[in-house]
Amino acid sequence: MHKHLLVIGLLVPAAGFGQHKALDITTYGAKGDGQTDNTVAIQKAVDAAAGRGGQVVVPAGRFVTGPLTLKSGVDLHLAKGAMLLGSTHRLDYGTVATSLLNATNQQNVSITGQGTIDGRGQELVQDLLAELKAGTLQDPEWQVKRPTEKNRPQLVLLTGCRKVRVTGVTFKNSASWVQAYRECTDMVVDSIRVESTAYWNNDGIDFVDCRNVQLSNSFFNAADDGICLKSENPQSRCENITVTNCTVRSSASAFKLGTGSFGSFKNIKVNGLTVYDTFRSAIALETVDGAVLEDIDIRNVTAKNTGNAIFLRLGHRKGEAPGTLRRVYIGNVKAEIPAGKPDQGYAIEGPVFKEPHNVNPASIVGLPGHLVQDVTLENIDIRYAGGNRKTVAYASLDSLARVPERPANYPEFSMFGELPAYGFYVRHAQGITFKNVRISSSGADYRPALVFDDVQQLILQQVTVPTTPSQPTLVLRDVPAPQLKQVSLPGLKQQATLVQGRQQPNSSRL
Repeated sequence: MHKHLLVIGLLVPAAGFGQHKALDITTYGAKGDGQTDNTVAIQKAVDAAAGRGGQVVVPAGRFVTGPLTLKSGVDLHLAKGAMLLGSTHRLDYGTVATSLLNATNQQNVSITGQGTIDGRGQELVQDLLAELKAGTLQDPEWQVKRPTEKNRPQLVLLTGCRKVRVTGVTFKNSASWVQAYRECTDMVVDSIRVESTAYWNNDGIDFVDCRNVQLSNSFFNAADDGICLKSENPQSRCENITVTNCTVRSSASAFKLGTGSFGSFKNIKVNGLTVYDTFRSAIALETVDGAVLEDIDIRNVTAKNTGNAIFLRLGHRKGEAPGTLRRVYIGNVKAEIPAGKPDQGYAIEGPVFKEPHNVNPASIVGLPGHLVQDVTLENIDIRYAGGNRKTVAYASLDSLARVPERPANYPEFSMFGELPAYGFYVRHAQGITFKNVRISSSGADYRPALVFDDVQQLILQQVTVPTTPSQPTLVLRDVPAPQLKQVSLPGLKQQATLVQGRQQPNSSRL
């Protein structure tokens, strides 16, 4: 009897919640004609639904709006055929740019449906430039580079929110980051689509110091990083974040931790990532502002026509001391690295490199005395197109000590210029394990496939280089007591070369 009473008691609130009607924005005066400013009408609907657990419905049509404030208990639902169009008048977003959809310290906030949110970023930036030329708005950088992010509205900015749900919606054409979630907890983002190459800094999605996040089944085509986690608060962190079954095309990196890295990144898992036509790295893990980056698990990644497969960097751009990068597992990765620019022809391409260099290898790079620690790469297959020549750029094996450290530089795979390996370059690291790793090149290259420099506790197990355009294939410098097991290298048996360091065992002993 008591069990039945308990069930009835639990059902009553659910039944009461279901009695609230969905609020159609047209009943508040909104018009889907693509011209009417519906900001006031839509905000009235949101305010009416707030607090009681209501759904605000945007029906089929083209509804223009300025910034909207979402509130606790509100589900902004875009029906099939609905388009929420951001105003193209920059002053509608205030002196300092306010995002199109905003919420601060709210809970149970949702953006759902099958409709589209279009920021019309190109038109908005053109209006911004006109206001800057007229002196109505101020910006320190617009004449030197481009207007700063503070002057370009995002589509979504949620700050300090709890229990956030974003599903099904298409996001298009932001003037800056598409969507940023700052210090939010308990989030579900599923089956969204991002098409945003309207302007620079178009990150597909940014989680900044967020915890307990699930991102799944989503597509990103972005002019900047596709899926990006940042930590901008030294007292906060990104933690317990899972990314599954996502596809990314980017003119920067596909999946990235950093560049902002002041607090920490902990317990981040990625499973199932498809990357294509991406300028920088398929996987980029970066801590350069003092953050602790640890317990990262990335599996089942396929990258085609991508500038770089894997980039791990411990730098020292800001903060009293370098951070920590440790306990990283990356497994089941297949990557194809082209000879040319992988994002050529897209509306916004990655920048021209400052220094000439051939195609860069995957890399794991720390700092002297501050080592990247405990990294395992398993079941990795990286295929390079080759065609790299000394006439483009040259890094000889007798100059390994002169490869620049550049601790304060912006972290990216090209930051060191020409590197002395074409397949994988590892420096200033400890506890590095390669297991069932295959590196191949289909064309010429003057460099060895693998270079390890200042690496402690190196384990190479089932490492294969089926063919090589040059000898030697493997270079070890200051690598004490490496464990080499079932390492298969082409050509001469003596492939492990001593360069400016203590004596190394060679492959004739494998």
